[in-house]
Amino acid sequence: MTAEDVKAALQAYVKPESAALLGRFFKTGEGQYGAGDVFIGVRVPDTRLVCKKYKNLPLKEVEELLKSPVHEHRLAAVILLSSQYAAADAAGKKAIFDAYLNAMYEGYINNWDIVDTSAGYVIGRYLWDKPRRLLFTLARSKDLWQRRIAILSTFEFIMRGDATTTLEVAEILLHDDHDLIQKAVGWMLREVGKRCSEDLLLGFLDDHAATMPRTMLRYSVERLQPAVKRKYMTAKRELAP
Repeated sequence: MTAEDVKAALQAYVKPESAALLGRFFKTGEGQYGAGDVFIGVRVPDTRLVCKKYKNLPLKEVEELLKSPVHEHRLAAVILLSSQYAAADAAGKKAIFDAYLNAMYEGYINNWDIVDTSAGYVIGRYLWDKPRRLLFTLARSKDLWQRRIAILSTFEFIMRGDATTTLEVAEILLHDDHDLIQKAVGWMLREVGKRCSEDLLLGFLDDHAATMPRTMLRYSVERLQPAVKRKYMTAKRELAP
């Protein structure tokens, strides 16, 4: 099995009419966050079907697939990395983690769906029982996708009942001006309240709600009771000029 085999399999699912729509949805216009990304028009469920068929694609070939300029090829690559990580032994997990980091630093993990599909399943799982300094470094990066990877990787910790790193990374990203970071941080804070402890979420909001970007705040309070939600949203409005 090779990367070219996967590309050919994906080609069979191409819907040309979807390519332009996906390009607009993922903001590929000049000056937008996905500028220059190329879509061929394969739906995510079809991409996952192909990945099931090629679940044992050698890591070297997955890395080659990840270097493709085509978005759906890179998405397939991170889906494969995520599923292969779960089944790998210790050496295999380290190899997948390293491959993922290399691809990140080289700029191939470069849209929100690619990050969200994989960060927790590779970076988060690998760092669960290890020092997490990498995430704090990524959270301070000038690169949008590295910052999103930092916060999304902590979802694995949240799923295991540990919110500490999520809250630390959220503080670093608290005043990030990019919409995709504000949404991601708010989402992870909401998950802290849902899966770890609502008191932890409320404590964070007590400290920061009045100065959080509105998008981040709105996402973080979505699951709270209406009266509690109003309390925090009103605090934000009262502080606004």
